[in-house]
Amino acid sequence: MQKPLITGPTSHNYFSQRLRLHYVEWGNPNAPLMLLIHGGRDHCRNWDWVAERFRDDYHIIAPDLRGHGDSEWMIGGTYTQLDYAYDIAQLLHQKDASEVTVIGHSLGGSIALQYTSLYPEKVKKLVAIEGMGPSPTMAAKTADKPLSGRIHEWMNGLRKASGRLPRRYPTLEDAFQRMQEENPHLSEAKALHLTVHGCNQNEDGTFSWKFDNYVRFFAFSGLPLEQQRALFGEITCPTLLVRGTESWASDPVADGRTKSFNCPVEVEAFEKAGHWVHHDQLEGFVDRVKKFLAD
Repeated sequence: MQKPLITGPTSHNYFSQRLRLHYVEWGNPNAPLMLLIHGGRDHCRNWDWVAERFRDDYHIIAPDLRGHGDSEWMIGGTYTQLDYAYDIAQLLHQKDASEVTVIGHSLGGSIALQYTSLYPEKVKKLVAIEGMGPSPTMAAKTADKPLSGRIHEWMNGLRKASGRLPRRYPTLEDAFQRMQEENPHLSEAKALHLTVHGCNQNEDGTFSWKFDNYVRFFAFSGLPLEQQRALFGEITCPTLLVRGTESWASDPVADGRTKSFNCPVEVEAFEKAGHWVHHDQLEGFVDRVKKFLAD
């Protein structure tokens, strides 16, 4: 029986490593599954505009990563990329999903790449928006520091985070202004949407971002960068790598990172776009992804 289309999004929870994690779902359960994974210090509703353009053809699921959005925070201070990948694996396992189309942004792009490398048979096509982490040049600057010093920096960062209270904004308007400062490409409507879904109101009436401050610190809590990139060779599905020309992210072809892949790889750079390509050039991004998925 054909199930009726739910325009959505509807809100749901699942459990992974004893954490209650949240996701939203756009109906159309008779269609192929598309998974959207947000970036660090972001939330699942950042995908609303993309989901609106794909929900007629796909059954869309967008999770809040642990420590983000409406998902629970870790007990302890370590958020590892492997834990994030496990959470995604758990969600798709519960959905009994296969032949999934996966789109990830930033940290979510890295998670998407890692999940796909571990479960290549599950993913039909993969899109990663600036999800390959630091360029070789950026990574080399860190690598030049003594290992003990880098570990101490990480430990000191965690210690400072333990005493850091979430920033409180007197009004939602103040948080909205901060959102606009973070990405000047955003329209007022998009900035307000991201702020409303990204904030909680505190008991004293102020507003704070939903993410856990500990998500900022993930060095030495997962696979080393070179091992992460080595896993890219396990990916078998067609892969599209996206970047904005106004972002810090470098060209993965020019810096040699696409050589890690053995699968078909396409690379697209968008002009007048920063790190959030799917916000800054929404229509162009959607058109390019639709072409990639149709090929």
